[in-house]
Amino acid sequence: MRELVYPPVIKTAVGVFKALNIKFRLEGTDQIPSTGGAVLVSNHVSYLDFIFAGLAAHPAKRLVRFMAKKEIFDNRVAGPLMRGMHHIPVDRNAGASSYAAALKALKGGEIVGVFAEATISRSFTVKEIKSGAVRMAVASKVPLIPVALWGPQRMWTKGRKRRLLQRNIPVTILVGEPMYPKRGDDYEAVTQELHRRMSELLEKAQREYPDVPRSDETWWQPAYLGGSAPTPEEAEKLDLEEAEARKAAREAEEAGGA
Repeated sequence: MRELVYPPVIKTAVGVFKALNIKFRLEGTDQIPSTGGAVLVSNHVSYLDFIFAGLAAHPAKRLVRFMAKKEIFDNRVAGPLMRGMHHIPVDRNAGASSYAAALKALKGGEIVGVFAEATISRSFTVKEIKSGAVRMAVASKVPLIPVALWGPQRMWTKGRKRRLLQRNIPVTILVGEPMYPKRGDDYEAVTQELHRRMSELLEKAQREYPDVPRSDETWWQPAYLGGSAPTPEEAEKLDLEEAEARKAAREAEEAGGA
């Protein structure tokens, strides 16, 4: 597979991070295999998580093919870049084709990146995750690697203005030990263990983060650490309200076009 887009994108991103003096903490990157397939499962706190989760594989000189919603590929700017980097579009109306594309990539020795929470976590804790990542790892006979990100939410997250040029923001990327699920395992139990490991990594990243929010910026700190981010229960309610509003908007659009 020719890589005409991904390497320049990474080089550009690293240059921007250097110019902004982004302070990285990367741990556990030796857990990323140097060859062969793997499912990399990251938490989701910002719109920039593709970039930062991908950096977890950079020391191993690997590229991550992320599964991302089809709408991103439809964007006239992001779409060509996503396709050029051979990421995998996820169409909720054609989930089987997305799953098949991911399996093909994994069996071809690629690392496939998954945000198993599906959407950004408003509470900055790990939301409920489904067993799709575990099933992909089992079907492809590859390891499952948990990753935790912390810090990117300060640049651009749901419900907040973009602050992409903010300088001196620490970003933590922690990679956990691989899991090796196999056929015959209880996939839901394995998924719960994955959730536990991701949550443990994220809490470690949060508690050891070098910055403490100012009094007017407590929004980026989770409630359990004294921040003003929504609790998981409040976040779930907000997500439900947003989903219902989107559904109503789609139905109104369809009715108007009928």
